[in-house]
Amino acid sequence: MLDTFKKLTANQFEAALCTLHVCIEECPDSAWHGRVANLKFCQVVFHTLFYADYYLGQNEEAFRRQPFHGDNQQFFRDYEELEDRAPVLLYDKASIKKYMQHVRSKAPAALGAELAESLGAWCGFQRKTISRAELYVYNIRHIQHHAAQLSLRLRLDDQTDIPWVGSGWRNA
Repeated sequence: MLDTFKKLTANQFEAALCTLHVCIEECPDSAWHGRVANLKFCQVVFHTLFYADYYLGQNEEAFRRQPFHGDNQQFFRDYEELEDRAPVLLYDKASIKKYMQHVRSKAPAALGAELAESLGAWCGFQRKTISRAELYVYNIRHIQHHAAQLSLRLRLDDQTDIPWVGSGWRNA
């Protein structure tokens, strides 16, 4: 049962991230800093990847200590996403794509390291009172929520249709 949970969750993470990836790829340069609800397109993408990365970890301290973060300090700057304020920083597409690859490789690795005991235990994040298993589902839902926002924005503003993609999507 544990292996089944890990496999299907990893597949759904990859499918959600593939959808987000297609939104990034299909976003025209003219829309990259355009509005999506209260943020700009690039900020929504960063926010989505940031919290996917965050909740794939064990806790906030481990999140900040990741080698990827140390190697890309200028990208994360002051970790404004963790502040109780609206983000102001903007992000270039090349850096976002690099971050996407980090998160896409982190998801199966994080899931692969889980044990039945760890999945049933508290998730390790102060603001969440859920198990690690539920945190994975929560994380996927968060990615899907923002990918849907981005997809709709692309459809309405640029007549770009984002296809339904799965974990086996070849172009992402």
